[in-house]
Amino acid sequence: MSYPISSQPQGVQGVYTSSSSQWNSEVMDCCEDMGICLCGAFVPCILACKVATDYGECCCLPFVGGAILAMRTGIRERYHIPGTICNDCVCLTFCGPCTLCQMARELKVRN
Repeated sequence: MSYPISSQPQGVQGVYTSSSSQWNSEVMDCCEDMGICLCGAFVPCILACKVATDYGECCCLPFVGGAILAMRTGIRERYHIPGTICNDCVCLTFCGPCTLCQMARELKVRN
C-alpha cells in the first residue's frame, strides 16, 4: 500500500559568509620587515621566487609573464582582501618591488 506524499524534501541552502579583511601592511610599508625589504630592493627575483613558493606554486612561476599579477590577485581572493585587478596592475607597474614586499609580508603573516 502506498501513502500519499504530503511534503517534498527541501534543499539546504548554503550560507556563505565572506569575512572581508585588509592587507596587513600597506604597499609603502617596506621597512616593517627589513629582511624582506632588503631582498626586495637588491634581489627582487629571489623574493618573487620565495613569494611563489609561499603561495604554493613552483618557484619558477614569477618568470612567466603576468604571473606576479596573477599571484597578487590570487592572494587577495584567497584572503578576501578587497581590491581590483586594475589596482593590482597599477601597484605592480609603478611600485613593483614595494608591492612584491607587501605580498611577501602578507604571506609571512598569514602562513
